Amino acid sequence: MKLLRKVLILLKRLVLLFFLSSILAVIIYGIVPVPLTPLMLIRSAEQLTDGMKPTLEHDWVSKRNLSDHLKRAVIASEDQRFYEHWGFDVIQIKKATKENKWRKRPRGASTISQQTAKNVFLWPKSSWFRKGLEVYFTLLIEVFWTKDRILEVYLNCMETGKGLYGAEAVANKHFNTSAARLTAGQSALIAATLPNPRRFSSAYPSPYIKRRQGEILRQMRNIQLPD
Repeated sequence: MKLLRKVLILLKRLVLLFFLSSILAVIIYGIVPVPLTPLMLIRSAEQLTDGMKPTLEHDWVSKRNLSDHLKRAVIASEDQRFYEHWGFDVIQIKKATKENKWRKRPRGASTISQQTAKNVFLWPKSSWFRKGLEVYFTLLIEVFWTKDRILEVYLNCMETGKGLYGAEAVANKHFNTSAARLTAGQSALIAATLPNPRRFSSAYPSPYIKRRQGEILRQMRNIQLPD
């Protein structure tokens, strides 16, 4: 009984430590730039395992230095109700659930908030455990961060190519420009590759990516950013 009691006390302390440390991390990253994410470390480890030299290009820029075209392109492509929901788009979840009954490739309904929570605090491989943590961290960032901060972190930490993370890195590498100067067309190309930026390239877009670019450009006309 004493051993069981000690184990329970230890578990309670570990759970409390997790909650306190996770809340603290969210509060800190709501203020300071995110220097590194688990995904960046995982991709670097994968490159080492494949016998390649790890490459990691990631330059943080403030929201003032992120093109409005890119903000609108990503919202148009990934989460058109971003400024309306509280982290989870119930409408899109219902649509995806209905469509996935007949679709060969399941359609996702992850919001920008969910993707930010996953990119910054978790790992890419999907499981029910990770999904549960994703829900938890999504709720935390929705509580402690503004929508503009969530978008700023997302645009700075998203994977945008092999070894590329964030808007500034892909703008420099693929378009020889800065994140602040990305055009609507360039922004739509970047957004079009986001579902799989290691397979698709905004520098050398395939016919499929070019079609997606056109769709995103049309949808961008309906996206209004808050003042």
